[in-house]
Amino acid sequence: MEIEHFFTCPYCWEEISFVIDLSAGEQSYIEDCEVCCRPIQIRYSTEGADGDEVVYFQADAIDE
Repeated sequence: MEIEHFFTCPYCWEEISFVIDLSAGEQSYIEDCEVCCRPIQIRYSTEGADGDEVVYFQADAIDE
């Protein structure tokens, strides 16, 4: 199951749409901003009966 999650880019401050795979549990990876193309460290975790709830989400700028 996937859901759409919105967050603010830590560089350009634009609202970004992001698809989260709820079955993945805990994830950490780098995704480029769809507006300014700069790399963002994405971290999230899910839980619930079917892993259907996002309990933690963080989007950080990567020090260059």
